[in-house]
Amino acid sequence: MRNLDLLARFRLPEFERRAYGGDGDSGNGCFLVRSPTDGSELCVIASDGGGWDHVSVSHRRRIPNWIEMSHVKALFFRDDECVMQLHVPLEDHVNVHARTLHLWRPQAQEIPRPPGWMVGIGDKPVSSAAEAEAMFAECAAKAQP
Repeated sequence: MRNLDLLARFRLPEFERRAYGGDGDSGNGCFLVRSPTDGSELCVIASDGGGWDHVSVSHRRRIPNWIEMSHVKALFFRDDECVMQLHVPLEDHVNVHARTLHLWRPQAQEIPRPPGWMVGIGDKPVSSAAEAEAMFAECAAKAQP
């Protein structure tokens, strides 16, 4: 995770004091970030304890979308860091806030990822958004009755 002191302009020190009893630091804190899609407020809480970097992202009226989560990932994590959202087994599911999503990164190991050739159709990955859209349209057309 990035040094959170670099994100000082987004910090919510009054919220940090209420939540933690003191100010945030280089690995922990509360932040207010604007959505790149509609300018609405995203409440972000970041922490680096227990062997995990963790960022929770909440929106007042809806679940954060992919573009917003990617924006938060770019702000809070380095470009070379892989982070994940988890869909845990139902028995392990915890839902404290219905409009919150989380980004996780274990600090002591790399997150396993599929090889690039598996991300696409056939023997090569999709190389552009236009190519992906064309393949989707072809697939959708074949699915029509």
